[in-house]
This record gives sequence, structure tokens and C-alpha cells, in this order.
Amino acid sequence: MDGWGTEPGVVRLPDGRIIRGTGIRRPRSQAPAPDFAVYLLGRDPHVTQWPNRWVRWRDFRLPDSAEDAVDALREAHTRAAVERVEIACGAGIGRTGTAIAVLAIMGGIPADEAIDWVRTNYHPRAVETRGQRAWIASVAASLA
Repeated sequence: MDGWGTEPGVVRLPDGRIIRGTGIRRPRSQAPAPDFAVYLLGRDPHVTQWPNRWVRWRDFRLPDSAEDAVDALREAHTRAAVERVEIACGAGIGRTGTAIAVLAIMGGIPADEAIDWVRTNYHPRAVETRGQRAWIASVAASLA
């Protein structure tokens, strides 16, 4: 399902699914509301306007629960086949880029190409820390 038009942050995964990455501190502008969102934040954003999952994931760190994060990203990937899915952290770069890299792996990108792919297709500074790079590799290994 396209449904996002040409909104900033919209990427098409290798398997054709479309997701939108953003930061909760960015204005929504004219972006349509998501059908489902995953929020990667240190605190619960208390969003009630649409279905969502909150993953406790503090800035520049890794998710408190890798299992919860991977489960939320699997749900986002599944839903993106037919729904508008949004992934968001504070600024929409590090944690969001890390999550989109994992979604790209779920969508068919080889794990060793995921960071370059997300930096080319989403944001040039996506995936900001060594820990985030290592986490992507460990998630990829668990998906294999």
C-alpha cells in the first residue's frame, strides 16, 4: 500500500513495503496519519490517535529489550504490507535509522549492506553509534 505519497522520510523496502521514518520533534505538516506506528523513545509518548507500540530505547543507546524491539519491528514489517506504518524516535535519525536498517534486512537486503542502504535511502547520518551498528548485526544473525 503506497498511501504516503512523497512525504519526507518515506522509504520503499526491497520487498516493496513502504514505511515512513520520522522524529516526534518534527512537525507532521501534511503527512497523513499512520495506521500503525512504532515509537523508539526513553519515555512512553502516550500517543492515542492511532495504534502503536512503544519500545523503551534511550537516545544514542540500544533498546532496553532487544526482544521487544525486534517483535515491534516484525509487527511493523508485517503491517506495512497493507497499512501506513511509521517508525519514530526523537529526531528521526539514529534509532529510527537503526530500526529501518533492520526492516530492510527483513525485506531482503543482505545484513552487511543494510547500513549503507538506509543511509542512501533514508538519511545520510542514520545509525549513529557503534553499538547501533553492532545491534543491527546481532539482530540480522538472529533472523537468519
